[in-house]
Amino acid sequence: MTEYGKNIKISIYGGSHSEEIGVIAEHLPSGIKIAAEELQKFMERRAPGRNRFSTARKEPDVPVILSGVTENVTDGTTFRAAIYNTNQRSGDYSKLADVPRPSHADFAARIKFRDHGETADLRGGGHYSARLTAPLCIIGGILKAELEQRGIHVGAHIYNIAGIPDTPFDPVNVCKADFDAVLAHDFPVTDIDAGAKMQEAIDAARMDLDSVGGIVECAVTGLPAGIGEHIFGGMENRISQVIFGVPAVRGIEFGLGFGCASLRGSEHNDPFVTDGVRVTTKTNNSGGIQGGMTNGMPVVFRVALKPTPSIAKEQDSVNLRTMENVKLSVTGRHDPCIVPRAVPVIEAAAAIAVFDALLDKGDIER
Repeated sequence: MTEYGKNIKISIYGGSHSEEIGVIAEHLPSGIKIAAEELQKFMERRAPGRNRFSTARKEPDVPVILSGVTENVTDGTTFRAAIYNTNQRSGDYSKLADVPRPSHADFAARIKFRDHGETADLRGGGHYSARLTAPLCIIGGILKAELEQRGIHVGAHIYNIAGIPDTPFDPVNVCKADFDAVLAHDFPVTDIDAGAKMQEAIDAARMDLDSVGGIVECAVTGLPAGIGEHIFGGMENRISQVIFGVPAVRGIEFGLGFGCASLRGSEHNDPFVTDGVRVTTKTNNSGGIQGGMTNGMPVVFRVALKPTPSIAKEQDSVNLRTMENVKLSVTGRHDPCIVPRAVPVIEAAAAIAVFDALLDKGDIER
């Protein structure tokens, strides 16, 4: 079992077709209120089977808190919450026992566990499955709500699907109202027309037995300057570590990201200005982080997610038992595009990283 966090130790357990999946959080501060109804609404944004753009597997994804909470408030003991899977169809994966899916974890996991004399449970992707982002959203949703009580807001939207762009957040002036505007749409974009084109691209891929990927943009507002450390303890590092715990993530960039490489320093630098009370920057090309520390501007980053590798279109693979080249068409229930459901997951991951960093110097009491 792996874990994340410098102050709070968070681990995720279970597999896609296990009876339960869940999250354990050690050293979670006491006094965090848990609004069950709001948490469920957050979970539903990620839940499968809600529309034609997600897997047909329907799961209620109702979190069951097993410990660490007394009268809807964290009590300082080990927090544990579970989600009980109700709609597994493990038979869909029987023919994959010897034939790994291209660009999936199947092959590497089989070799890893075989070399240790063990057997990997890869039904539905096992514990490599995006199904495990559900428990991540439990703890992330709780911490996101707690941050909001402290004036720190986390929001995200689809930045791009299949090359079709949405209107980006304003990196200097993005605010909670922008996040609320995204939540007002069933499809999490800032531009409804762009969202309609994205949905057409997803439909086209689905009808072609294929899938598409995309990019999610996330922002965090209300953070004070000076949060984070240098070198390995930088905010980019801490956010990136938990973000890469989300299956399908292939890259992350902050501010202008790779775009800065083609600029001069005079073009990329964020000039400082003041109103006599507060120091801000005219631009936010650095994405609100400099030297690993927040500078008081919105933290803005984008996350690239690959196309879902489990597709019905015929692909080349290998039968590991007979060592023959074979053709594979993946059956079962899979998202033609994971990006819409990834939006709340990225928010959850960002909230976890930010909350953990705020504990470093007592910005939040333990």
